[in-house]
Amino acid sequence: MNSVTEGSGPRVLIAHGLYGSARNWGVIVRRLSDAFTVTAVDMRNHGQSPWAESHGYEDMAADLAEAIGGRAHVVGHSMGGKAAMVLALTAPERVDRLIVADIAPVAYSHTQIQYIEAMRGVDLSRVETRGDADRQLAGVVPEEGVRAFLLQSLDVKGRRWRLNLDVLAREMDRIIGFPGDLGGVFEGPALFLSGAESDYVRPEHRERIKTLFPNAKFAKIPGAGHWLHAEKPREFEAAVRAFLGGMG
Repeated sequence: MNSVTEGSGPRVLIAHGLYGSARNWGVIVRRLSDAFTVTAVDMRNHGQSPWAESHGYEDMAADLAEAIGGRAHVVGHSMGGKAAMVLALTAPERVDRLIVADIAPVAYSHTQIQYIEAMRGVDLSRVETRGDADRQLAGVVPEEGVRAFLLQSLDVKGRRWRLNLDVLAREMDRIIGFPGDLGGVFEGPALFLSGAESDYVRPEHRERIKTLFPNAKFAKIPGAGHWLHAEKPREFEAAVRAFLGGMG
């Protein structure tokens, strides 16, 4: 499992969301590294990490456990948040404090398959620069910010995506779902941090969250949507730092 680590102090592990990578978290890693040893990982089938035929949350939680080795605070966004929750529920001895960014332990109905189709639709033989790929994507992905995010996973020189698009497409139902038979409860401190403009964590999800994470606290970042760490990095950092104990 590929990862980047900076800083010293108490350990923090960061798990990114679908189509993301460790590099998406560079700003947060650098800022928190003054007080913590911060490791951001590339999840399986993403970034520089190995590709695998399975992309279930039990698999991803096992990857995170291996990356931690011992024990750490764990921060996860979206898909990474679900993997972090499964880790906390199945191996609570690995997790000190848990921060789940804008996701709940429930199945969602909105698929993300359209972005896989968009990436598959790029004729990589005609890509000399990232701009070439951006212009091709623009016809199907009008949002400039979304295109920029997806293009972070394009290896321009190698003319390949650093995403296992075939497996991610095949496993999409598992990715937007959540395992229902884990049988565990995480009694440790947990923060469910959401974007105030996002609808991923709804009031009706709180009962489920409290059942699995009885000590969960809830907070929202004003003006932020689902990509709260990218949209409001300073506010996100401040919330993480406060929950993890200020300066560590």
